[in-house]
Amino acid sequence: MVRTGERLASTASERYLLIYMIAILVIVTTLVIIFFVVFLKRKNKLLLDKIKQQQAFEAEITQAQTETQEQTLKNIGWELHDNVGQLLSFASMQLSILKMQMPDDAKDKFKDTSEALKESLAEVRLLSKTLNNEVVLNIGFEKSITNELNRLKKMKFTSAELKIIGDKVDFKDRKHEIIIFRILQEFLSNSVKYSEAKNLNITLNYEGVNLIITATDDGKGFNVAEAEKGSGLINMKSRATLIGAALYLTSKPNEGVKLEINYPLE
Repeated sequence: MVRTGERLASTASERYLLIYMIAILVIVTTLVIIFFVVFLKRKNKLLLDKIKQQQAFEAEITQAQTETQEQTLKNIGWELHDNVGQLLSFASMQLSILKMQMPDDAKDKFKDTSEALKESLAEVRLLSKTLNNEVVLNIGFEKSITNELNRLKKMKFTSAELKIIGDKVDFKDRKHEIIIFRILQEFLSNSVKYSEAKNLNITLNYEGVNLIITATDDGKGFNVAEAEKGSGLINMKSRATLIGAALYLTSKPNEGVKLEINYPLE
């Protein structure tokens, strides 16, 4: 009986010891898991903070670059209007005076030159307006696009049309009008220089809380993967990111180019 009691007591002690060890193991494991979870959360928070800081830094850089570019364009616009415009006006006036002093049979020779000067003066004045933010904001986003398309149509395109779908909704920030207008100018400039296109089309589709802007040309197109390395596309995407817009560019050789901007109006 004594031995049996001793065995039961020993078995109970071993059981309690086992339970104690299991409890200690569970507690240690739980603490390790908690420590690991806390460590991961802190690590993720640090990574997110670092990403946000990087994004904020990039946004500030883009903003600074954009402001610098806008000021440069504004200065060029002033130079075109005040200096080049005045020189062309003076040349046109002098040509008119000279034309009046010529005999009638020689006046026709000045006609083409006079018309070319007048067209150049009109082109310089129109171009100077599109380079000045204040003028763009004053005449409005849609009118500015129309003026730009009309200017390009006179230059080389068979057609350059703007189509508006839906009821107009004001931009949440008027500075965003300038940024989107500059993106479209970049697209149109590339069409002029590289596309060999004959027709340009821009559509403004007001879809409730979003403005979907589509710009297309019917030129020779290009390989988008190669173009993504260029400064032009990088500049357009940076500007779009700055205002929270999504930008997509699609193209294939001999199939033209399509630019789509999805801008949230709210």
